[in-house]
Amino acid sequence: MLKLVSFLIEEREMPVKDQLEALIMQMYKSNILYSEAVREFKKKFILTVLLENKGNQCRAARELGMHRNTLSRTIDDLKIDVRQLRGDSKRPPRSARTLELGKRIVR
Repeated sequence: MLKLVSFLIEEREMPVKDQLEALIMQMYKSNILYSEAVREFKKKFILTVLLENKGNQCRAARELGMHRNTLSRTIDDLKIDVRQLRGDSKRPPRSARTLELGKRIVR
C-alpha cells in the first residue's frame, strides 16, 4: 500500500483530488479495511508534518490543529519513533548538560 501512496503522490500531473480518488479505488479493490486505511493515512500525515518540523511535537501539533498531548498519544498509538525524525539537532541528555546555578533559583 505504501508503494501505491508514493506512486500517486509522485504523479504530479494529476490533481490531488484525482490522486485521492484513485488511491481510494485501489484500496477498495484490494480489500483494505477502513480501519487500516485510516491508520495508514494518519501515520503518513503525522509523519510528514513531524518531518517538516524536524520532530518538534509542539510545532507539529500546532500545525495539525491539535493539542500536543493528543499528538503525543497518537504518536504512541501509531508506534512512530520521533527520535529518528530529530536528526542531529536534538539536545544533549540532562546528564551531559552543565548546570548554571547562578541563573536558577533553587528551592
